[in-house]
Amino acid sequence: MRILALSDVEEPWLYEYLDRDRLDEADLIISCGDLSADYLEFIVTMARVPLLYVPGNHDEAYLTRAPGGCTSIDGRLWEGKGLRIFGAGGAMRYRVGPFLYSEAQMRRRMCRLKARSELAQGVDILVTHAPPRGYGDLDDLAHHGFEAFNETLNQYRPTLMLHGHIHVQYGRIQRELIHPSGTRIINVCGSQLIELPGGQERRA
Repeated sequence: MRILALSDVEEPWLYEYLDRDRLDEADLIISCGDLSADYLEFIVTMARVPLLYVPGNHDEAYLTRAPGGCTSIDGRLWEGKGLRIFGAGGAMRYRVGPFLYSEAQMRRRMCRLKARSELAQGVDILVTHAPPRGYGDLDDLAHHGFEAFNETLNQYRPTLMLHGHIHVQYGRIQRELIHPSGTRIINVCGSQLIELPGGQERRA
């Protein structure tokens, strides 16, 4: 099972000159936000596999035109391909605008996961735009992570957490971290092809 995860930066190999062989490796595509609707629509059309997404802090345009052919998982649990995936888009509120939340607001949003995950008997992948606080975030308010995500990881222990928001150009950014819960956290800014070993898509 291979997941092509995207966020923040449009990749030339996906848009300007399509690398069909690389794209065909993906069984599922997940966008962690701050990518144009045109970009996601092109990818889902070419890939012919599901494309799930959450909004980033710069995705106001989604309110008037959401990416066609793609599935929003913002505040929702998606089940398919043997996986249970929950999405929570947006970033820390540092200005007025949509998809920006205080810590308390994000904590309330994550409470929605409780009922949905209990019905689905767990969560395999948490998809967000911002990282958890202290795990790949930065010190300025705009790039703070959410403590609510740490609480969620500790409670549900998903196999993966995928996020964007923190560009690699910002400095010494670690692409991958292991949370104390055991969850593998990946900053997918740009694109990352992630392989889930056979038989390990679901975790008790």
